[in-house]
Amino acid sequence: MKELSAYDVILSPLITEKATMASEYNQVAFMVPLDSNKPSIKSAIETLFKVKVKSVNTLRVKGKTKRFRGRLGKRSDWKKAIVTLEEGHTIDVTTGLS
Repeated sequence: MKELSAYDVILSPLITEKATMASEYNQVAFMVPLDSNKPSIKSAIETLFKVKVKSVNTLRVKGKTKRFRGRLGKRSDWKKAIVTLEEGHTIDVTTGLS
């Protein structure tokens, strides 16, 4: 596997009700590629946002089978990374990178 840049490892932040509630516990959720691992996610977050990461938890989200105009289709599988930050560090995902 070739080394990905930090912008290739972090696809987008997840802004859901559950992810917003986790921000109270100093956690931020991101969408990442399926082949990324925890050390690469940690280094990407630390270089992009200049924060200190305490831990990274990942999970694979299986794509749902959906029906569109009577035809079956399947959404893509994707990977979610829940990043816990050290005390005193925050990421404001609503403003974007500066």
